[in-house]
Parts: sequence; C-alpha cells; structure tokens
Amino acid sequence: MDEALTAVLQGSGAYGGLLYVLPPDGAALWLALVAGAPREITAPWRRVALTDPMPVADAVRERRLVWLGGQEEMARRYPRPALVLPYEFALAATPVVAGDEIQGGLVLLWSGDHAPRLSRAERAAVRAGSHRLGELLRQAADRGEPLLPADPPRIVPPPAGRVPSPAEAAAVAAFLDRLPGGSCALDIQGRITFITPAAAELLGGDPADLVGALPWEALPWMDVPQVEDRYRAALVSRRPQAFTALRPPDAWLSFELYPDPSGISVRITRGAPAPDVAASRPVTTAGPSRATVLYHLMHLASTLTEAVGVQDVVAQTADQLLPALGAQAMVLMTAEEGRLRILGHRGYRPGVVDRFDAVALGADIPGARVLATGVPEFFASFAELREPYPGTVHEDGMASWAFLPLIASGRPIGSLLLAYRRPRVFPPGERAVLMSLAGLVGQALDRARLYDAKHRLAHRLQSGLLPHTLPRVPGLRVAARYLPAARGLGVGGDFYDLIRLDARTAGATIGDVQGHNVDAAALMGQVRTAVHAHATVGASPDSVLAGTNRLLTDLDPGLFTSCVYVHLDLAAHRACLATAGHPPPLLRRADGHTELLRVPPGLLLGVEPDSLYPTREFALPPGCVLALYTDGLVEAPGVDPDDATEALAGLLEQADPTDLDVMADSLVRHAPTPGDDIALLLISPEG
Repeated sequence: MDEALTAVLQGSGAYGGLLYVLPPDGAALWLALVAGAPREITAPWRRVALTDPMPVADAVRERRLVWLGGQEEMARRYPRPALVLPYEFALAATPVVAGDEIQGGLVLLWSGDHAPRLSRAERAAVRAGSHRLGELLRQAADRGEPLLPADPPRIVPPPAGRVPSPAEAAAVAAFLDRLPGGSCALDIQGRITFITPAAAELLGGDPADLVGALPWEALPWMDVPQVEDRYRAALVSRRPQAFTALRPPDAWLSFELYPDPSGISVRITRGAPAPDVAASRPVTTAGPSRATVLYHLMHLASTLTEAVGVQDVVAQTADQLLPALGAQAMVLMTAEEGRLRILGHRGYRPGVVDRFDAVALGADIPGARVLATGVPEFFASFAELREPYPGTVHEDGMASWAFLPLIASGRPIGSLLLAYRRPRVFPPGERAVLMSLAGLVGQALDRARLYDAKHRLAHRLQSGLLPHTLPRVPGLRVAARYLPAARGLGVGGDFYDLIRLDARTAGATIGDVQGHNVDAAALMGQVRTAVHAHATVGASPDSVLAGTNRLLTDLDPGLFTSCVYVHLDLAAHRACLATAGHPPPLLRRADGHTELLRVPPGLLLGVEPDSLYPTREFALPPGCVLALYTDGLVEAPGVDPDDATEALAGLLEQADPTDLDVMADSLVRHAPTPGDDIALLLISPEG
C-alpha cells in the first residue's frame, strides 16, 4: 500500500497524499496513510463525515474528482479547511474505487506554483493510482486483512536519498562552515536533523540539545505563532519562506526556509528587523496571535452551525470575530429588493450605521459594491478608502477597514464590514483568513435566513388556525394557554377551542396532532374546523369525534390526532365527554378535591374509519374547574405519566380557583421544559 501511494505521488507530481478508507457502515472516511505531510497538519481531518463540507467527502459522495487550484478557491469553496491551512497550495480529491465499489478517498497536494489546472498526464496518473489503491484495499479486505484506520494514521516514509561518501560529507560540512551565518535542516515533522555550530550559537542553544527537537519547543523564545506558521507555510506551499525573529534581549535573526520532499533547509543570519516587520509591529502586537485567531475562528465555525436565526448569526459573529481579529466594530449587511439592508452591527453608534439602511445598491459606497460584485476590499487607511469612494466622510473614527463578501451557493448574499481603530496592514495570508471566515458567515447567514422565513411562515399559519380570542359564554369563565415546543420551528399540532352552541350550552375541545412542523399545524387547522362544524349542528361528543375521524381517514394525512370533546350544559350543570386517545381531563371540585375523569378512550383520529368513542357524563357544579390539557404539560423523560398527572392534580388543588389566568400561568410554569407543545384550557361554571 505504501508503494502504491508513493507511485501515485511520483506519477502525478504531487508532493503529499492522504489515503482515507471507508468502513462498511459508510458514514465517514477515516485517514489511514499520510505521505509527505506531518501528522499534526492532518489531525483535524482524521475522520471526515460524508456530509462534511470537505473536498474528499464531496469527491466520494459524488464519485468525481474535486480540484482546487489555489488558496483563494479553497477559501471560497471550502472555508473550514482554508482557515486551518491559509497557504498557497493546490489540491485534488478523488474517490478510491474497486469495480463499482468505493473503498475510500484520496487527497493529493501540489505546491503553490502548480498550474491552475491538472494536466492530462497528471489526471491520468491520479485516476490510475486511485484505481490501483482501490484494488489493493479490496484484496486486503477479501483476505480478511482490511486496512484499518489508525490513531494516529501511519506515516509513509519518504524515499531514501543518496547517501554521500565520507569525503562528500566532509566537503559539505566545510562548505557550510565557510558561509556567513549558520544553517540547519528540519525533517517533514519539523524536527532539527542537522545544525552547524554557527547556527547553534546564533540560536543560543547546544547542538546536542537541538538535534531531534522542534525549534519552538527547545527554544522558548521561538514559541511564537510566526515561527511554526512559516514552517507550515513552507511545508504546505513548497515555496521558500522568510521571517525575522527577536532572540532576547536584543538580537534580531533572519531565517530563510527552503523546502523539498525530504524536509526544509534553513539559513540563519544576523540582522535588523525587516522594514515590514518594524512597520507592522504596532498593529500585530495590539492584536491576538495567529494561534488565538485560529482558535477563535474554529470556535466560530462550530458555533455558527448551531445558530438558528439571522440575529443568532450576527451575535455569534460579533462575539467571536471582534476579539479574535482585534477589530473594534462590525456590520453585517444584505440586499433586499435592490437596497442595502443592515442586519446587525456591533461597536458602532446606531446613528452611524442606521442611515445606510435601505440605501440603493447602486450607491457608491463600499458595502454595496462588495455585495454586488462579490470582490473583497481592504483599506489600510482612510486615504486608501477615499480614493475609490471620494464621497465618503470619515465619521466612524476607525483607521482601517475590510469589506468582505458573504458567499453562499456560489453567489454573494451579503457583506461583512470589519473596522479597526489602529492602522492595519492586510497581508495575503490574513486576507485569506478573512475570506475563509466570510465564507463561514455567509453559509450560516444563508441557512439562518431560510430558517427565519420558514419560522415566520409557520407562525403565521398557526396563529391563523388557533383562536385569537375565545367566545364569551354567559355563566362560564375560561382561560387558555399555548406554548410551542422548544425544538424545531416552534410550531406544532396542539389546539384548543371553545364553541358557543346556544345561550346555555357550549362545547370545549383540545387535541394534539402528531408532529412539530408545518404539516402538523395544517392538519391541526383541519381537525379544529371539523370538530367545530360537527359541534355546531348539535352532535353529541361521540358523534363529533366519529365524524371528525371519518374526515381524517378520508384525507389520509399520515399523521394521527388525539382529541377530547366536552359538551357543557350550563343550565343543568352537567357535562358529557368523549376522548380519542387523549389524556383524560382533570376536574377540581369546589372543595378542592381533584378527580381524573377517566373514560374508555377510542382510537386516535385517522386510524380506523368506523371507530366508536364511548362517553361519560359528570356533574359540573358552580365553582368547579375543568382542566383540558395536552401531554406536553405532563410528559417528561424518565417520569411515569401517572405520577406526572398526579402532580398536575396536586397543583390544581393548591391553585386559587377564583382567578383562572393565575391558575393557568401556575400550571404552565411548573411544566417540564417543553420538548413537546403545550395546550391548556381551563373552564369554570358560575352560579
């Protein structure tokens, strides 16, 4: 397997490869072999779900080659991995297939100097190599020796280089000693494999302690994000890198990194800080380190997946971004009907931002232009900002700005403004991080807008189906409450109704349609309408439920409904009820004693067209309280339903029957956290 993976790299010209295997359950890909890259870089992707927004997941799920020609394309299409690897490199991901069966996935890496497209020869090598690996994986499985994912994954050793003769080695050492400064070599894992005495002296360490160690672990002053970041950049992009670092107390050292497949050669010389380092020091020291930035951005990626609505996205973006990037203000914008809309902001006075709300997109302002074109804009000073936007007034007190497009499904859906009080340079690496971040925010915003639209539609539907007010029935006091489920869209199928039949009779009903979605709410409206229609023609409780049941079985909605209907005779102080699989009502008598009104329940509505619904008559004297409720008021995980109903009866006994609204609030307040809808209808006859 190692030889086959190495052959793919050699044939395609890729410098690194990751081989994933697909276990029998087929839910996720597991990293098994790594070539040309250290384990630490691959750690975030040791397990990739097939639904994850990752190149290898898309390649396997869609059975196609995924090609990413550079950093910008990676940031636009796959912002999550681009956040962790904001370097210039090319990537291909392809399924590993044997016959018609997918065995896993293969990821190949090229340097940042690669052409924008794969050549025909490279594509053929990738295809042939992936099929070869697939056959080997299938053969191993047939032998009962499948390649299993290891933790950590196995590293394929690089091809052995030419071993120099003793004379050549001595000549190389002398050559290095004659050069100014010092030299050292790092392996693929970043460990020092060779160091000249001059380099050790410059670093302030003992060669014996440095060989075999990671520089940022052996030398405390090198334990800064910049050092490891440049090593990673050289390793991933396979391009030379350079940086300047301060060895305390005042020795500036310049480092030049030259990578190849076997490792990295490092040149170390004395020198002053580079002009760009000196100029950027006041900005970079004011903000958090790259390690802190990446931590916050990864945390943002996870929290945005849990954001429910647009305002959640605004809050999460502001909470995570401003401290992570050292920014002082943020504005989130979108377009509606050709106008700019401010969705939310942080760090600005309302007057500064609000006047841009509803501005036409054609206006010559940065946020509108970025939203229209999808091209980011970065301004290190107000002079830079004013050049393309001469009409802009410097009123926000900020010194630097980044305007980022929010991309979802390949199109701009909004823009994000980040503002900084101190001058800030936006080098290419930071721009890539910001673009990746904007991609995450854009995807979250797209989901949130869809959720909000569904939420508004569902609530309008439900509010239209539930009674806005209950009718006034002489001699009857009533109170009703409805609470949506805490999960889902916040809508469901619970309903209640009070129906005035004539001057001294009324009907009361409560029910629960299976589900917590728009379908349940729609069916709830049909059930409530059917009950109301049958009740108003004077049907008995059993006939009301039987007629509603026949309607539902004819509609065949695929959802079942529980229901209670009670006929109230206020003149005779009597009542009659029937139930279709619903929790029995509670009756609190005037003396406080509470009784569960049990009646043989009929089948749920919508199950059998000819179901019968037994009835029960009972006294309804003045001062009593009849409580109709749905199971969300009593059901809780791990709690016996009978115990929960008994507890509800105890609350009903203790409550003051003279104020039904207070009683209703008390009963709902003591309900378990609603994982289900809650409906409650309290009825009390007067004397």
